[in-house]
Amino acid sequence: MERIVTEQDELVLSKPVLDELLGVLARKFSRETEELAHVAVFVSELTVMVKPRRTLQVLADDPDNRILACALSGRARLVVTGDRALLAPGMYRGVRIVSLKDHLEGG
Repeated sequence: MERIVTEQDELVLSKPVLDELLGVLARKFSRETEELAHVAVFVSELTVMVKPRRTLQVLADDPDNRILACALSGRARLVVTGDRALLAPGMYRGVRIVSLKDHLEGG
């Protein structure tokens, strides 16, 4: 988040990806609705929002496919993730997929 706030990196999201993020926070971290609303506003202010025009069926997990579609729509060069299934391809249609550690180390 620091790299996004300081404009070293740009965060590209779509509504479905933001909804997935909020859902994960609610499920895994037991966040209240009001707190999630604040997170949504905060993240939205730092984000370039895109509307993917098509759905992808590249990976087994639909949320991972939505991330790839978002990256393509936002013309991202890079996806940073900790999701092993999403990391597996390493690249998709010119978009590099790397771990946070690799990204921060300049990899």
